[in-house]
Amino acid sequence: MRQHPPFRADVVGSFLRPAPVKDARAAFAEHRIDAAALRAVEDDAIRSLMDAQQAAGLRLATDGEARRAWWHLDFWGGLTGVEVVELDHGIAFQGVTTTPKGMRVTGPVSFPPDHPFVADAAFVVAEAAERGLTAKFTIPAPTVFDFRLDADQIRTDHYADRDAITDDLVEAYRAAIAALYAAGVRYLQLDDTAWAYACSDVEMAKARERGIDTDGIAERFSSIIRRVLAGRSEDLVVTTHVCRGNFRSTWIASGGYEPVAEQLLGNTGYDGFFLEYDSDRAGGFEPLRFLPKGEQVVVLGLVTSKTGELEDPAVIEQRIRDAAEVAPLEQLALSPQCGFASTEEGNVLSEDEQWAKVRSVVDIASRVWQ
Repeated sequence: MRQHPPFRADVVGSFLRPAPVKDARAAFAEHRIDAAALRAVEDDAIRSLMDAQQAAGLRLATDGEARRAWWHLDFWGGLTGVEVVELDHGIAFQGVTTTPKGMRVTGPVSFPPDHPFVADAAFVVAEAAERGLTAKFTIPAPTVFDFRLDADQIRTDHYADRDAITDDLVEAYRAAIAALYAAGVRYLQLDDTAWAYACSDVEMAKARERGIDTDGIAERFSSIIRRVLAGRSEDLVVTTHVCRGNFRSTWIASGGYEPVAEQLLGNTGYDGFFLEYDSDRAGGFEPLRFLPKGEQVVVLGLVTSKTGELEDPAVIEQRIRDAAEVAPLEQLALSPQCGFASTEEGNVLSEDEQWAKVRSVVDIASRVWQ
């Protein structure tokens, strides 16, 4: 079994929000409790989530993203020059639409030293250390910001267009990574839907309608990531999770990894890649041929987080063997296909079913990688 992340049995990061957190967030929104009281509830919930991760057999622990409403907007809203705003539309998933919130650029984009995620990360690091676990912290990838920002949401003369923001975006992320490292983070994950959208002809057509040049988009994404990761500390492990959408157990994008695999696996500099493989929408394992021989790891998301029904372990083990025909087994690992709650609403399964999924991942990995 691997002694450093990503681990043979790993998780994407988010967990269903415990009832006390949901109740406290509602009370805070109604001004019945203050921010300190809300944070105290979140602290207790995160400690319990970490205890549950340890009990399930994981060697890492996340905060379950329990302090966040969204997997991405909470981070971006803390950047200087970026605001989270009400829009006239949400993001359309299969049969359901998110609440209408998005981002707006109002000035020069940068990462402030007092960004709330720095204190959040320090808490995760300290609590994980008390349990002898590796702290894992997650933030949205810069490529998602680059891809999702609509031109009409640039409300400042500082930038002429979307492309003009790229340099500042890269520097903001480099500063964020440095600040999180200083807070003790040694295992960081950049969550990313942009690569999955680039695998979908339907989503690329929508992007062109929004005015995005999709020619060479995988090369654009890999360039941004390389620049962000350049010069990071050698003992910082940075992975990415490629997601096809996860809101109340629904999804957006379909399409195998072939259109982006060469750039994603071979030209970004990530240490690991959490790739969804829980349905036919993800295609086959053939794109794993682009994984360079060496230390990088593909974490196979073969166990779905969208339903509570447990997979047959024998089927999962066979799929791992199938993947190992394309990429070396020692460069593979296992996890749920996504987090269990990319937004505070959470997926449609119970907490008991959630932890049964995690235990199954641990059990299967212990057999495959003895």
